[in-house]
Amino acid sequence: MFTGIIESFGTIKQIEPRGEGKKLHIECGLDLSGLKIGDSIAVNGACLTVVGLEKNIFKVDMAPETVERTTFKQLRPGSRVNIERALKLSDRIDGHLVSGHIDGTGIISSIKRNSNALIIKIDVPSKLSADMIEKGSVAIEGVSLTINECSDKDFYVGIIPHTADITTIGLKRVGDQVNIETDMIGKYVKKSLMGSTSKNDALSKGQEGISRGLLARNGFL
Repeated sequence: MFTGIIESFGTIKQIEPRGEGKKLHIECGLDLSGLKIGDSIAVNGACLTVVGLEKNIFKVDMAPETVERTTFKQLRPGSRVNIERALKLSDRIDGHLVSGHIDGTGIISSIKRNSNALIIKIDVPSKLSADMIEKGSVAIEGVSLTINECSDKDFYVGIIPHTADITTIGLKRVGDQVNIETDMIGKYVKKSLMGSTSKNDALSKGQEGISRGLLARNGFL
């Protein structure tokens, strides 16, 4: 579990092919003395497992599913990445609860300056936008951000100078692809409201499931 508060830049030093997967060697400025093999670490928002350590370099394996679902297929030696170590239960949660499980990717379609902020518009498929709400939380490249406004095909976020300086968000350009994780709590609420069984299962058991009609009949609408 993570918070979306980036701790350090990392630099890709080496990429080892593993069939359709990859093994990354990442150098970063964090003190890695407390990190051990088997620990989780977020790289550009994706939760990965540490499989090797060498001074200021850690190594992580990526399964084919991770490569396919994220922007990692575009990484090259020298690429900069965002790094966050796993959350301790005693820590303050300054961002929001981030699982590190990437839902998909978006494309930056515009970057405009508004006073001291960068307003970034990101185009996304409808399956991602369906889990976004105005003023809700979203993780972009592992960075916890607030959605300024959204539609069924895009959303806007505001980036303050501090965030632009200490994360890869400040290095992005129009046309760049980014990793996106929508709000975890929102997804669970949506799943709960939709019902845990399929429509056919519910009908076969004589259950209507949650609908506007059911809510209206019980005084919720």
